[in-house]
Amino acid sequence: MLLSIALIVIMSLMLAKVFQMIKVPSIIGMLITGMFLGPFVLDLIDGRILSLSTELRQMALIVILLRAGLALKLEDLKKIGRPALFMAFLPATFEIIGVIILAQLLFHITFLEAAILGAILAAVSPAVVVPRMIKLMATEHGKEKRIPQLILSGASLDDVYVIILFTSFMQSFIQNDFSFAMIYQIPLSIILGVTLGLGTGFLSSLFFKKFHMRDTIKVLLLFALSILFIVMEESLKPALFVSGLLAVMTLGGMIHHHYPVLAKRLVNKFEKIWVIAEIMLFVLVGAAVDLSVVPSIGLNAIILIFGALIFRMIGVYVALINTGFTIKEKLFVAIAYIPKATVQAAIGAIPLSLGLSQGYLMLTVAVLAILLTAPLGALGIDLTSSYLLGHENRQISPK
Repeated sequence: MLLSIALIVIMSLMLAKVFQMIKVPSIIGMLITGMFLGPFVLDLIDGRILSLSTELRQMALIVILLRAGLALKLEDLKKIGRPALFMAFLPATFEIIGVIILAQLLFHITFLEAAILGAILAAVSPAVVVPRMIKLMATEHGKEKRIPQLILSGASLDDVYVIILFTSFMQSFIQNDFSFAMIYQIPLSIILGVTLGLGTGFLSSLFFKKFHMRDTIKVLLLFALSILFIVMEESLKPALFVSGLLAVMTLGGMIHHHYPVLAKRLVNKFEKIWVIAEIMLFVLVGAAVDLSVVPSIGLNAIILIFGALIFRMIGVYVALINTGFTIKEKLFVAIAYIPKATVQAAIGAIPLSLGLSQGYLMLTVAVLAILLTAPLGALGIDLTSSYLLGHENRQISPK
């Protein structure tokens, strides 16, 4: 196992640096590392590490959502208003609809299998978007209309919304019955998740103000609480549905609201943790990819991915109707919603691990989506932010 860890860290960091030098997200290097070290090529990753793949990917997702929550001001969400709410679900919903239509035509899979694939593909990547939006907030691009805040909050909530849908679709598939009652559970899951996160965040803020301890200890406590949220979500099903991941992000947001000085320090701590979490997340999902399957589905997968992105961009424009955003600003938001990585890496292998007949197809399409859209979205954000956003003086009125 020690040899596997050493090889993973060395090779992934070296490839990540190479890709960074050519302005491509480092996660692509980590993904390729997993493919080559994994069981389908060199088979140099210890089986004990692979057996923990699901849990490790879930822990990485917790890190990125906590980090996003701690950087998010709840006051900004209130000021942005309706657009923040619509951006949280409309683009993803449009993309899922697009995947359901296209996947059935291109791969001849069932409606429910296409819906599961749509939920896997529909999430925007916090790993690519969050650090870039935090950087734009620091440089005050799009400050007056709070565009980085809109994208940061919308993208984070978009992920939680998609994961809830994915869970509902998977349960329907396992039970061999698609029930629209599963969809009705989504609002309840969101409400309970937000309530749990707000309450825990408020109590945590009071606790941290009263009892002084190292920030490292606070990070460990918050991480432990977040894991408990996920365990609670799984334990309460099917009697009660609670979005543990939404509770995680809301926990961070509530701490930022009540204790912003601490939140800023903790964001820096989680950025350091993310270095190792990111490696494990993308290396392990890369290791699950059978490269021999790629040629048989490659072209159709590419058509599906970019066709679905067209649906997503339409969803972005619908969400921003009557918001006062200029055409340039809407285009930037659409570009920022292109990259896929974190959620696809975290849930893309789940159908395969549960034995779904189309599991390899879903995982392969998810990995291709990361390889194609993460660089495209990252470069799009970096190259267009100054031109499309600039420094506006007009302020968007809450809707």
